[in-house]
Amino acid sequence: MGWNMKVIDGFGNKLKTLRDKAGLTQQQLAVQMGLSKSTISQYENQERIPSPIAVIKLASVFHVSIDYLFGIDKVERADLTGLTEDDIMIIEHLIVSMREKNEKIRRL
Repeated sequence: MGWNMKVIDGFGNKLKTLRDKAGLTQQQLAVQMGLSKSTISQYENQERIPSPIAVIKLASVFHVSIDYLFGIDKVERADLTGLTEDDIMIIEHLIVSMREKNEKIRRL
């Protein structure tokens, strides 16, 4: 299997994970996307490859990059739109603190 097929193979699982994490049913996502529930099911079961426009819409709905959707970028990013610089600084400090806590736990 070539590199392109490996990327597409992971797409369905990533989509389902993001949908579940967002608390959306296939029907709810389909409505947001202007698609049918069966199309969302086909994407998740890797029976159908989404169009480029559908991929862009999915990335927008879940606030992730297209590279993340396809597993190229392994880092999930947070959408900080609408936050002040102070809000962002607080979040950055929280992230550092949580990483330090997790590192201490791993060392135990």
